[in-house]
Amino acid sequence: MKAIQELDPSTLPGRLGYYAETRPERVALRVKRMGIWQPYTWREYRDEVAACGLMLEHLGVESADHIAILSDNRPEWVFADLGGQLIAARSVGIYQTNPPEDVAYVVSHSQSKVVFAEDQEQVDKLIEVADQTPSVTHIVVFEPRGTRDYDDPRLMAWDDFRAQGMALLAASPTFFADTVATLDPEAPTMVVYTSGTTGQPKGALISSRNALTQSVRILEVLPVQECDQVLSYLPLCHVAEKIFSIFLPLSIGAVVHFGESIETVRADLREVSPTVFLGVPRIWEKMHASVSLKMKDASWLKRVLYTWASKAGQAISERRFAGRAKPLDRLTWWMADFLVFRALQEKLGMRRCALPVTGAAPISPDLLSWFHGIGIRILEGFGQTECAGVSHVNPATKPVLGTVGQVLPGLECKLADDGELLVRGPNVFCGYLHNDEATAATVDSEGWLHTGDIGSIDDEGYTRITGRKKEIIITAGGKNLSPEKIENALKMSPYVKEAVAIGDRRKFISALIQIDGEAVGDWATRRELSFTSFADLTRRPEVTELVKTAINEANDRLARVEHVRAFRLFEKELHQDDGELTATQKVRRRAVVEIHEALIESIYTKASP
Repeated sequence: MKAIQELDPSTLPGRLGYYAETRPERVALRVKRMGIWQPYTWREYRDEVAACGLMLEHLGVESADHIAILSDNRPEWVFADLGGQLIAARSVGIYQTNPPEDVAYVVSHSQSKVVFAEDQEQVDKLIEVADQTPSVTHIVVFEPRGTRDYDDPRLMAWDDFRAQGMALLAASPTFFADTVATLDPEAPTMVVYTSGTTGQPKGALISSRNALTQSVRILEVLPVQECDQVLSYLPLCHVAEKIFSIFLPLSIGAVVHFGESIETVRADLREVSPTVFLGVPRIWEKMHASVSLKMKDASWLKRVLYTWASKAGQAISERRFAGRAKPLDRLTWWMADFLVFRALQEKLGMRRCALPVTGAAPISPDLLSWFHGIGIRILEGFGQTECAGVSHVNPATKPVLGTVGQVLPGLECKLADDGELLVRGPNVFCGYLHNDEATAATVDSEGWLHTGDIGSIDDEGYTRITGRKKEIIITAGGKNLSPEKIENALKMSPYVKEAVAIGDRRKFISALIQIDGEAVGDWATRRELSFTSFADLTRRPEVTELVKTAINEANDRLARVEHVRAFRLFEKELHQDDGELTATQKVRRRAVVEIHEALIESIYTKASP
């Protein structure tokens, strides 16, 4: 492990150069195009980044300038990111689902000079907000189809940009090595905007030192290796995906795969069958829901086998955690794996996954227990953008369900007097872009990062997160409750997509529920219940009863004071454009409460829905 702890070079472009020199012909990246997985070697990876850096320099980008990337995940995303870092500029990721006004905010706030845009749709957004983003001098388009006739002198096709960069590289073959040698690992090298659940997103400045020291700590707890395979599919604007697609691969040499599109993730997952996989809770919830729904339509024999195997698997898993394994557990597990788990894991693309990880949002312990019971041993972690993504993770050798694990080696963690979790260490960010006041409020004079999360730490250092400090529900009876715990219990149902727990200063807990349109629609169709739209579906009394049953099941897993006693159904799907969701699809709880105030009040003016 000592070799891992001494990463040299200590910058992300430097790590790329190291692998290009030590294993030039090994595969570093794969991308699926036209149905075929095409490889990039480490040498090709480096040359693409070098050409991009040279061309950015040619276009006038200087040290500490910002370049933005508005695209789905693809190799060019990473080339642009590291190309900017190579010349000491800072990369800025923008969610491609963002509406034009949100794109304008990030580009304007960061004063980005060059924007890499995926296609015509993203270019249209940039043209629409051109008067709000005067800093943009060039727009490089990865897929320029449909933009050829646009009369905007800022536009340049990626192929032309790349060709010019490669020509410059041919004339300056030592550019990469010479430039890497001048980079400062302590300097901010990327800006990662927060999700903005409580207001406008803030731009967190992260350095190579933040990223690589954090990766070293992760590698001491999770045995990621250079032979591991990773699927990049969560937005690369998010620091969690950067960890698994950039930070860790450049620390250990793992291979990253880029699918054809976000719509092909399920198929890509089965094809790649990654050995390391990051899934946010919503991904795991969808997997669980798909299995649950398919089992309802399966044959009698399959249902019986699945029920037996999953229950037996959870019981064995619980005994293993408690150190009380029974003599026949190994045989029972082998039979369950042979009859059920193997096919199920292959269907989910998880058969080879040795390190399935969850983070970025709270997850239900019951959901984790179910996955462990079918042989997918998910490890929960915790962190935030301001600590380069991760501060805690469950060790692969001794996970404790319901906790986010222990603080990473080399970091410090403690609780403030009010129970807020504080973290200190080399991965704490450099501050917020153009916002010294917010920086001072987040990192105190002693270097402690105030996470904003309330939690507890046991004698072995395992940490439990109760909830966000600003979102804890305090009932009229004075009870402090976590809305996330209640919401996660509700979302264990395949028919519930989103839930918002209500109860602050109220006499009881209620919830606003967004049904899963696909799952509930299928349920209604099989029962010959007619409906014309999502709203019409939510008005069916049978659907209300279906959700009521799901809530009763969730209440069985909650303490009595946490029970949801009333609810209402959203008649529309929550959407980012309406201000109800962030770009990462997290619910903006405060905004939802304000927007749907009348719906909430209708709950508390009546005893029941």
